[in-house]
Amino acid sequence: MSNPIKDAAKAIEDEINALQNLIPRLNGDFSKSVDLILNCQGRVIVTGIGKSGHIGRKIASTLSSTGTPAFFLHPAEAQHGDLGMISPEDILIIISNSGESDEIIKIMPSIRRMGLKTVGFIGNLNSTLAQRCDFLLDVSVEKEACPMNLAPTSSSTATLVMGDALAIALLKQRQFNKRDFAIRHPGGMLGKKLLLTVRDLMHQHEELPVVRIDTSVKNLVMEMTAKNLGIVGVLNDKDELIGVVTDGDLRRAVEKYENIFKCKPEDIMTRNPKKVTPGRLAVSALHQMEKYSITSVFVVQNNNSLQPIGLIHIHDILKSGIV
Repeated sequence: MSNPIKDAAKAIEDEINALQNLIPRLNGDFSKSVDLILNCQGRVIVTGIGKSGHIGRKIASTLSSTGTPAFFLHPAEAQHGDLGMISPEDILIIISNSGESDEIIKIMPSIRRMGLKTVGFIGNLNSTLAQRCDFLLDVSVEKEACPMNLAPTSSSTATLVMGDALAIALLKQRQFNKRDFAIRHPGGMLGKKLLLTVRDLMHQHEELPVVRIDTSVKNLVMEMTAKNLGIVGVLNDKDELIGVVTDGDLRRAVEKYENIFKCKPEDIMTRNPKKVTPGRLAVSALHQMEKYSITSVFVVQNNNSLQPIGLIHIHDILKSGIV
């Protein structure tokens, strides 16, 4: 019997070799394909059948998520009306290991009549599709990782990696950054980390727990209880934040004073509290809370302002899913 570990290692080695052979093939057609797509006024359409189709879907998805609008077109469906999804301003990426995929060959006359430029990810440079593409990216492999040299393995991996290489080259040319990526991934953790701001999560208006400096400690405790955020901001007569009272401050005051209700807010509050601005990233506010071991921070309009417009609690950040 064969050794499954050795079989797996051999398959991986074969695919690595196939990928290494791609590097010398990054020629002028690759650079021209990048320029063509960069200057495209429409979208990139990716097509392929069978395993090439599965790889094509992933390539289209990667292009779209890195700044190049793209979608996958099934070549069989294209023969029955889906060619109407294409416009002359689009670019067609054709994926075919054999270069003889009948479903794609059948739509090529229509593609030509529409005037689309084509980029081929082709494994057979002498094939029909290789001859009909404007630009050709060689994704041929010496052999498949399949011991029968039948199942698409090395060839599909090579095609996928060439697609990734094209997407990354385009990404670099577009100077695509983390924020651009996050805008296209608002539901993911990265998107939330790079997009979610304090303003998106803060409590404000009637939810804001604040009292005046001349209020009683009893009213302060009632405000803290009513707003249920474990903190109260203390304001002066200009509505400026001059201190905060937290659950911890109250517990320490109980230990220090015989009757805290005879105290004034200024006796038990923490002066010069930390503040954040509404445009600050929520993850940055979280780091500030962790640094100073606090669970809430008041929000002010700008660094020169002392008037609170909101409050963000660590639980709000954690519930948002950014960590």
